[in-house]
Amino acid sequence: MKYDFVPSERSMLLTLQRATHATLHRIATELVDLDMTASEMNALGNLADGQSRTVSQLAAAIGARPTTLTSVLDRLEKRGLIARVARAGDRRSILIELTEPGRATAATIRRTLAELESRAVAGLSPGAIEGFYTVLDALTEEKR
Repeated sequence: MKYDFVPSERSMLLTLQRATHATLHRIATELVDLDMTASEMNALGNLADGQSRTVSQLAAAIGARPTTLTSVLDRLEKRGLIARVARAGDRRSILIELTEPGRATAATIRRTLAELESRAVAGLSPGAIEGFYTVLDALTEEKR
């Protein structure tokens, strides 16, 4: 089935943008005590699994350019939440790792996101949720 955009009808992308702004507002409200930007929370939330990542890998995970991510990482490092460490066997490659305070903060972010997500989708069928992920995957993989 082909989806044809008709300007007078509801737009998935505009709806997604509205949902994103509303969600970011809720996250900022619930995590106001962290005094962090959405980008900082996104970076820590993606590092919460404990896996070290290169700047390029983390940038891809959060949907940012590595050059944009650099200032976010600078702020997180200054706050003692992340460390940049040389990769074993390749000192030119830098890995981003959470520090102990960073792990605690990242865990708070992930827990809050999980709670928000759980409340938001309560009552939706597994099929509806899977359909949502299918659409998001299609939008993410859209070729230019």
